[in-house]
Amino acid sequence: MRIAKDDVDVKMDIPGAVIRQQTDFGDATGLGKISGEYFSLSAGVDTTPLFQGLEGNMCQCPHWGFVLRGQLTTTDANGAQETVNANDLFFWPPGHNVKVNSDAEIIMFSPQREHSHVINHMIEKVRS
Repeated sequence: MRIAKDDVDVKMDIPGAVIRQQTDFGDATGLGKISGEYFSLSAGVDTTPLFQGLEGNMCQCPHWGFVLRGQLTTTDANGAQETVNANDLFFWPPGHNVKVNSDAEIIMFSPQREHSHVINHMIEKVRS
């Protein structure tokens, strides 16, 4: 799920403050500790080879985030693609790969245990 900033409902707009809220933006029930993550990614990065060996050869961790700059496209197990751009909020459910279309910086919030497993798997893939 992605949504551009301008499409997030304005709940309050007063001098000096605009408050926007997107409700029902994912479900964190039972996920335990969350980690905050800042990724700097170059155009052309594709997670597909790094996720080989994980369940379904995809990241099985959900992520909630914001694109500071750049563009990324996710592909799910059914082949559905979604592109996120600078200033988009996003939710990536479990079961995805990511390709970086243009140099990007993103902030993500992820279940710590699940995403640490994925990150450690990627580290091992790069070492071998």
